[in-house]
Amino acid sequence: MIGSVAVEEALLVLKLAFLVLLYLFIWRIVRSAARDVRMPQESFVLAPGSVPGLGAEPQIESGRLVVIKSPALDEDDELVLDSAALLLGRGSGNDVNLARDEFASSNHARVEPRRDGVCVEDVGSYLNGFRLTHAKRLTPGDILRVGETELRYET
Repeated sequence: MIGSVAVEEALLVLKLAFLVLLYLFIWRIVRSAARDVRMPQESFVLAPGSVPGLGAEPQIESGRLVVIKSPALDEDDELVLDSAALLLGRGSGNDVNLARDEFASSNHARVEPRRDGVCVEDVGSYLNGFRLTHAKRLTPGDILRVGETELRYET
């Protein structure tokens, strides 16, 4: 009996010590977080060109789309891609008007040069025979089909 009482008291002391340590740990975390919130945040402005790679304008990859076949565009016409997005479709507000392509929708596709490559976003076009469901990066030689119009991407 006396031995079991001593074990129970030792376990109780260990439990209390564990709880004290746990509360001290939580208190330190809260105190540290509160100190970080109260400290003034340092902010600064970098001069252009002061950090290598940040001062220069980002390089936007470009290329061109060459017409392979189209009821609305002439074969071998080139659509140059610069920094602005190129909108394709039958609507009058598009950069490339495909009014004579009966299978193109009014706002069909958007070809956009980005830093990581030229991407095509879709409303109903195909790339290399597969329907686009999200923005896809083009690689040289890719065939973009918008309605009955086929365009080849070249760099």
